[in-house]
Amino acid sequence: MSKTATSLRNCFFCGQRISSASGIMLVKNDGAIQWTCSNKCKKNLRKLRRDPRKMKWTNKYVKGGIRVSKS
Repeated sequence: MSKTATSLRNCFFCGQRISSASGIMLVKNDGAIQWTCSNKCKKNLRKLRRDPRKMKWTNKYVKGGIRVSKS
């Protein structure tokens, strides 16, 4: 991999690109790997259990609220 190329990883919480040699890797018990770009994203994901679609500072924010179909 060239030195100028960025990593193919995205932050699991905010959706931001994570450059190589940075970020925090969280491994769940079922083997799923979640990369976070900062301690802020890690705390919101694991400790506070927040939904990234409701946080305005994330790339996954949905304006107008999350629509859930009733079935």
